[in-house]
Amino acid sequence: MNVALVKLSSIGDVVHALPVAAALKRHAPGTRITWVAEAREATVVRGHPDVDAVVVADTRGWRRTRPGVPAMREALAVARTLRAAAFDVAIDLQGLLKSGFLTALTRAPRRIGFAPGVARERASAVFTNARVRPPAHARHVVEQYLALLAPLGIADAGVEFRLPVDPAAAAVADDFLAGAGIKPADRLVVLNPGAGRTDKQWPRAHFEALARGLASEAEARVVVLWGPGEAHDAHAIAAAAGATPAPPTTLAELAALARRARLMIAGDTGPLHIAAALGTPCLALFGPTSAARNGPYGRGHRALSAADGRIASVAPADVLGAARGMLEAA
Repeated sequence: MNVALVKLSSIGDVVHALPVAAALKRHAPGTRITWVAEAREATVVRGHPDVDAVVVADTRGWRRTRPGVPAMREALAVARTLRAAAFDVAIDLQGLLKSGFLTALTRAPRRIGFAPGVARERASAVFTNARVRPPAHARHVVEQYLALLAPLGIADAGVEFRLPVDPAAAAVADDFLAGAGIKPADRLVVLNPGAGRTDKQWPRAHFEALARGLASEAEARVVVLWGPGEAHDAHAIAAAAGATPAPPTTLAELAALARRARLMIAGDTGPLHIAAALGTPCLALFGPTSAARNGPYGRGHRALSAADGRIASVAPADVLGAARGMLEAA
C-alpha cells in the first residue's frame, strides 16, 4: 500500500500526527508512507523510522517570499511529484482547503479526511471520498488523527511517536550541558517561554519568577530554550534568575536537550509536544486552547489551565508548586 499523509503544520500538530504513520506500519509493514509538509515541519518527519519519503509543500514561502510565477512553478512541481507517486490512499490530517487540495492532487482512489463540521474548514471535505467523524471518546487530537485510519480497518491503534535519535544533535546537547556545568544527575528543568501566538505566551515576568523558584526551592538547574525572534526574552529570563540560556538549536538539538531534562515547562507549543513525545515529563500552561484536546499526550504530564482563558492568569506560585511535585515524584 502506498500512502500519502498530508499534515502541513504546525510543529506540535505534526508531532501529534506521527502515531498515524506508526499505526500504518504496524498494521501493514510493507506500506510506503510519504509525508507532505511545510518546509519547517518537514524537519520533524525527515529520518522518522515510519516515513519513507517527504514532499515539501512550502505554502508559507509561496505566499510570503515567492509569490506569483516562482510560487506557481514550485506548486506545479509538487503537483507532478504527487501525481507520479501513484498513491493508493491519501489522508488529509489537516482539514484545511489547502491540505484538501493537495490530497486531491495525489489522485489516490481512496482519499480520507474529516467530515464537515469536524474539519477546520468545512469545504476541505469536497476533496475526500471517505469522511470520518471521530468517536466521542476521541477527545485528544492524537486520537482524532488515529480515527482517520478506520476506513482502512485500523481501529484502537496504540500510540507510538518514535521520534528518532540524532547522534550529532545528541553530541551538541551533551557538549552544551557539560560546558554549563550541568551534570546528568542534576535536576535539569527546561523552560520554553516562546509561543507561536501571543495569547499562548506566558508573561516573561512569570517565567522569571518561576525560574528563580525552581533554583532556590527545587534545587533545579534551569535551561531556557528559544527560537527565532525569542532570544531577547530567553536571555532576560536567564539573567534575572541565574539560569542558563540555551544556544541556538535546530529541532533535533532541541529534542536532544528535552531528552535529558527531568521536566519541560512550556505553553501549547511545538517544543512542549516534542518533549512529551520523547517521554520527558511536561508541565503545560494553557490559556485560550484546550488542554483536553491539545495537552501533552501520555502519562506523567500535567496541564494548568486559566479559568478565564488568559494564560497570564496562571499563577507562577501554582506552576512552581506543580513543578516541585513532579520533580519529587520522578
